[in-house]
Amino acid sequence: MRIVVDLTRCQGYAQCVFLAPEVFELLGEEGLLYAPAVPDDQGECVRQAAAACPVQAIGR
Repeated sequence: MRIVVDLTRCQGYAQCVFLAPEVFELLGEEGLLYAPAVPDDQGECVRQAAAACPVQAIGR
């Protein structure tokens, strides 16, 4: 699975970081880093993170 985060929509709520910390990382208060190629064992965590994003910035 590959994901894309619309960083112009991302507001730094960090729900993705809490739900999938092996894929998403918050730098400072608003800088988001993520791995576009999601490991197979992290797929469900990333789906939950995408659903939890308040601004729906995470897509596939």
